[in-house]
Amino acid sequence: MEYLKLEFEYKELVAWQRDLLIQDLGEIGFDAFEETTRGFYAFIVKSQFNPATLETLLQGLPPTNGVEYKLESIPAKNWNAVWESNFEPLFVGEKCHVRARFHKPNPDYPIEIIINPQMAFGTGHHQTTKLMMEYLLEIDVAGKKVLDMGCGTGILGILALKLGAESVLAIDNDPICCESAAENAQLNNVSPLSVCCGDAGNIRENAYDMILANINRNILLDQLAGYAKGIRKGGIMYLSGFYEGEDLQLLKTKAARCGFEYMNHKVQDQWVAAKFNYI
Repeated sequence: MEYLKLEFEYKELVAWQRDLLIQDLGEIGFDAFEETTRGFYAFIVKSQFNPATLETLLQGLPPTNGVEYKLESIPAKNWNAVWESNFEPLFVGEKCHVRARFHKPNPDYPIEIIINPQMAFGTGHHQTTKLMMEYLLEIDVAGKKVLDMGCGTGILGILALKLGAESVLAIDNDPICCESAAENAQLNNVSPLSVCCGDAGNIRENAYDMILANINRNILLDQLAGYAKGIRKGGIMYLSGFYEGEDLQLLKTKAARCGFEYMNHKVQDQWVAAKFNYI
């Protein structure tokens, strides 16, 4: 498979703005990134690259950022092997150890999650995934029916099942993510984790005690009404994939309109995970 490598350079772009740009690039088909001293590399399958879509995205950036990019074709290679070589074990609090199959187990941690690194989001290394995992490790998940929206590798649903959830429905609109989530559920010997390739239209009505949605602000705002349809009274919803300030306020306002009560939130490097109760 032939890829394109785009080298992004910027004059004034702080870390959270860079992360937001990477997130936006992910939504238009870019599936791997690598930081550089002056910016970052972004990789995309050549057949999926649309220059007009990229230019539209960049035009929406503040003009002072001065983002520029260079484009080059790169030969086909085993991208999963490259990705795996950069995968490091992750420790969440004192309870959870996330590793790949080629890492050694760590018996000091009562919960172990094995993730097969693929071109799918959600190994736990990103701040938002880690914040969501911290929330799950703090609460009683036993016996709950869980919806994992934008499941990526399925790591959040897998953790929920390891903590005693009755069942998990994992939904993602990316077939690669769905395949990855199903494979990782088997690797961790957890069930029942059902995987659905779709969107909020696949949410069953009044079916879930807990909703986990680690996506991005705009998709969350668009799907909150669907989450309200699917969650039971008294259910808990955890959202992540956005920033402090305006993002959080917009989501709190929209969530309240949909029947959710804001409870609290966690922050890491300006990324946020927030807890809501459905009343």
